[in-house]
Amino acid sequence: MEPNVLLESLIDEAGVSRAGLAAHVNQAGRARGLRLRYEHTAVSRWLKGQRPRGQVPDLVCEVLSARLDRSVTLDDIGMGVSGAPAATHGPPLCGFVEHATALWRSDEQRRAHLSTAAAVTGTPAVMPVWEWENPPEDADVSRPGPSRVGPADMAMLRAARSHYEQMYRKAGGIATRPRVVGFLNARTAPLLRGGYGDALGRRLHRAAGGLVAVAGICAYDSDAHGLAQRYFHQALRLAKASGDRGLGAYVIALLVNQSLFLADHRGSVAFAEAALRAAGPHLTPALAADLYAMQAKAYARLGDRPSALERIRRAETEAGRVRPGREPDETGYVQPGLVDVQVAEALLGLGDLAGAREHAAAAVRSPAHDRGRVHRLAMLCHLELLQGEADKAAGTASDMAEHARGMESQRVRDRLRSVRELLAASGCADAEATAGLIDGALRVPL
Repeated sequence: MEPNVLLESLIDEAGVSRAGLAAHVNQAGRARGLRLRYEHTAVSRWLKGQRPRGQVPDLVCEVLSARLDRSVTLDDIGMGVSGAPAATHGPPLCGFVEHATALWRSDEQRRAHLSTAAAVTGTPAVMPVWEWENPPEDADVSRPGPSRVGPADMAMLRAARSHYEQMYRKAGGIATRPRVVGFLNARTAPLLRGGYGDALGRRLHRAAGGLVAVAGICAYDSDAHGLAQRYFHQALRLAKASGDRGLGAYVIALLVNQSLFLADHRGSVAFAEAALRAAGPHLTPALAADLYAMQAKAYARLGDRPSALERIRRAETEAGRVRPGREPDETGYVQPGLVDVQVAEALLGLGDLAGAREHAAAAVRSPAHDRGRVHRLAMLCHLELLQGEADKAAGTASDMAEHARGMESQRVRDRLRSVRELLAASGCADAEATAGLIDGALRVPL
C-alpha cells in the first residue's frame, strides 16, 4: 500500500490529532445511527494506505470539511472509489495542486517513506512525459481565490528560484532541500491556491515549476530518487499549465540526467528525444546541447558507437550557438565546458581515452562554479590515472577536494569516493597522500 499523503496533509492543515479525528468520525457516525469505536491506531492505518469500509470515508470528508470550512472530497483524502476507471490524463489542475502541495508538506515534515522510495519505472515513469507532450492543453488556468496574486509575487518566486539554485551549487542539495521545500509550503502553495486570471496564472505556474524543479534537483542530490522523480513530474505538469514548452524540455533534461545515473540508458535516450521533438522552436541551443550530450553518453553506454558520435557532433554544434543573455534562467547551468565534460564521459565509454582527455582538459580550463568544477576535475583525474599519470592526477584530485569543501551532496561524495579509490590503487606516494586528504573530507557525516 502507498502512504496516504493527501489525508496526512489535510489532517495537519485541520490541526487535529489522529485520536481527535477518530473521535470526530465516531461522533459523526452516531448522527447517522452508526456505532463506531475508532481510535488513533485506525487513523494510522488509513495514513499507511488502508481504506476504511462503508460510510467511514464519507465521514472523514464530512469532519475535515467542517474543520477546514471548505468541501473535501474522497479524492481529496486519497480515498477515491477503488477500481474506478483511470483517467487518460492526470487530475484536473486544481486537483493536481492539492496533490502537489500535500507532497511538499510531507517532505517538509521529513516523512521517512518519501526519502527511501525508489523511482518508478515503466508506464508510471513514461506517462507524465507523454501527457506533457500530447493534448489536451490547459485552455484556462485562471482560478478564483481568497487573495489576488500580483506581479510582485512573480518577482518573488523568480528571485527565490535563483537564490536556491545558487545555494545548491555552493552548499549542495542536502543543505538546500529543506530551505526550498519550506519556501514551497510557506509561499508558493498559498499563491497557487490564490486568485488569478489566465495570463498571470500561466506566469505563476511557470515560476512555481522552476522552483519545484530545484526541489527535485536537491532530492536527487540527496539520493532520494523516488521523491526527486515526483518533483520532476510535478514540475512537468506545471510547465504544461504555463504553456512554456522550453521549461518542459528543461525538466525532461533533469529526468534524462536522473535516468543516466540510474543506468536506464534507453529511457534516457527516449526522454531526450521527446524533449527535442516536442519543444521544437522553443528549444534553446544550450538545452539542445545538453540533451544531445546526454544522449551521447547513453548511446556510449549501450555500445552504439555511430549514434554516440553523431550526438556528440550535434551537441558541439549546438554549444557553438549558445549566446549569453539569450537563454532562460533555468539553462544557466549549461556553462562553457559543460558539453566538453559530457563528451569526455561519452568518449571514455567508447574507449577513446585520448579524445576524452582532450575534452576533459578543455572543460577544466573553462570557467565554472565550484560544483561544476568538482565534476570536471574528477573526470580529468580519472583519465590521468587511466593514462598512467598518477602524480598529475594527485594534484588534480587535491584541487577537486578543495573545491568540494563545504558541500553537502551525495553526488559530490560519489565523485570523491570514486577518485579516492582510484588514487589508492595507483601505488603512487603523492596519490596515496591525496587519498588521505579525501578520507578526511569523507569522515564528516552528511
